[in-house]
Amino acid sequence: MSEVLLPVDAAEPAAEPAPAAAEAAEADAADATPPVSPFLALGLPETLTRTLTALGYETPTPIQTATIPPLLAGRDVIGQAQTGTGKTAAFALPMLASLQPRSSMPQALILAPTRELALQVAEAVEQYAKNLPGVRVLAVYGGTGYGEQLRELARGPQIIVGTPGRVLDHMSRGTLNLSALRLLVLDEADEMLRMGFIDDVEAVLKAAPAERQIALFSATMPPPIRRLAQSYLRQPQEITLAGRTTTAPTIRARGWVTGGGLDKFDALMRLLEGEPFEAMLVFVRTRIAADELVGALGDRGFKAAALHGDVHQRDRERVVEALRDGRVPVVVATDVAARGLDVDRITHVVNFDLPTDIESYVHRIGRTGRAGRSGEAILFATPRERSMLNVIERGTRTLIERLVLPSADVINAARIARFQERVAQVVAAAPPNLKVFREQVAALAQDGNLDIAEIAAALAVLVHGDSPMLLPPDRAPPPPSDAFPPPRARTRDADADIERAPARPERVERPADRTERAPKPAQGALQLWRIEVGFRHGVEPRNIIGALANEAGIPSRYIGRLEIRDFYSLIELPRDLPAHVAEAMKRTWVAKRQLRGTHWDPDAPIRGPVEAASDTPPENRPPKRRKMY
Repeated sequence: MSEVLLPVDAAEPAAEPAPAAAEAAEADAADATPPVSPFLALGLPETLTRTLTALGYETPTPIQTATIPPLLAGRDVIGQAQTGTGKTAAFALPMLASLQPRSSMPQALILAPTRELALQVAEAVEQYAKNLPGVRVLAVYGGTGYGEQLRELARGPQIIVGTPGRVLDHMSRGTLNLSALRLLVLDEADEMLRMGFIDDVEAVLKAAPAERQIALFSATMPPPIRRLAQSYLRQPQEITLAGRTTTAPTIRARGWVTGGGLDKFDALMRLLEGEPFEAMLVFVRTRIAADELVGALGDRGFKAAALHGDVHQRDRERVVEALRDGRVPVVVATDVAARGLDVDRITHVVNFDLPTDIESYVHRIGRTGRAGRSGEAILFATPRERSMLNVIERGTRTLIERLVLPSADVINAARIARFQERVAQVVAAAPPNLKVFREQVAALAQDGNLDIAEIAAALAVLVHGDSPMLLPPDRAPPPPSDAFPPPRARTRDADADIERAPARPERVERPADRTERAPKPAQGALQLWRIEVGFRHGVEPRNIIGALANEAGIPSRYIGRLEIRDFYSLIELPRDLPAHVAEAMKRTWVAKRQLRGTHWDPDAPIRGPVEAASDTPPENRPPKRRKMY
């Protein structure tokens, strides 16, 4: 297996269309020599390079430069790179270069973890192929009916983009024939592993013809993905974009810790009312939280929509279209639903609930600051989540500025301005009822000996309702949090600041002969539970938190500390957990393991029955791993 290491930043943006230049005069254009596309040097045909030039693509990204030639030569490829590095063009362009448009059999199959990503990839491939007559691209995914997909499959598309489950469904129905398949692409393979699709992916690989080319793209290479590559790829060329996980330089990150009498919803309302934005994407952890937040925003008069796993695909597409054309300015989404969401209008991404890892954070805020535009990434955290902000700073090597929320005076001034503007607009529009109401008000003022201003104020109260129009004065601001540096200039070198930070002291290991005990439950209404899934089963914090929230119905705000150990985990949950919720948690599956949650005795030794039953001699066992979240 040959390997190519590219010494570039892992989050280098993909090749984006350059801004359109002003049109030259017709005489100059007639004599101008069209520029030679650097994509020609990679071996791509001129038909494709002309399309790329028309789309504004100027130079290939590092992953494209390293990946396109071996794919054109027919080699299997493993590409390890983060989202936003131009992976789609890296596999789509050589795929189109070797396609036979006259054939009506599927020649290329792209597997993606989510419906949104499948649609995004299919749209990109169609753009690249717009000057290739006869090329048909079809996206197949779950959450929607089979009728339209069956009709499109009957037309004979050469390129299929789909989610693993729906692709297998069509294969079992006999509506998708892979006998003529020449190229199979696994896009974001590690995400398919996390979402539990690895068995479906392997089933598709087994059903593909023996003589086929495979391209596997993944941000990380966990052991199951590495084993999959070793089993099904033939002497692949491995290409790695060396570099750290970073955020785009066009995105400013700010954070706010709850306090001063305000909760996260109050903070969100102040952002919506006091900070200019074009479109805002708000991330929460669960679908229940998304629906609740949309309802609360609607009660305050804001148009908002939800995107999560329970939203039907047709409704998802409507929400995205409404966000794109400005009919819905705020969308509340979970991580799964927002993957692949690409809307240039999004100026603000708000992490209403903090992500569970660095990659999720980078993916979330990557929804803004696209195509060279600036973006705002905002994080809300509770005091107990303050340490996660430091983890995000270290992981992304960027500084998170302290967010100063708009004050009550600023919000009140904005509300008064909006009220006056609405009244002025009605007067200027002169609707038919305006004359009638003017006569009634004049008569009321004369007959009841009332002031016109008092009558107008009473009418405003009738329309506005009982909720106060103005906010009370703010309390004294809390002292600045150590979790955030002071506001900085956008040109400041974040890496230099972090390099100057004092090194963390080395962790002192506990004595080997000391009996390990479970951490004591937090003071209050939390109790420690043991669940039967751990490091050895490949579990991650977000898998556990997401399962408890989505399957067992335990809101994330009721979940305390989480400690993942080798064969099991310890988690703090409410002491008065309802019986039906506890039973639902016990039946919940994570990483192919049933949680079977049980109360943990704080005075019991940490050694569990799974470890005790191991046949491996103690001296040959690997050291126990423990991690707190």
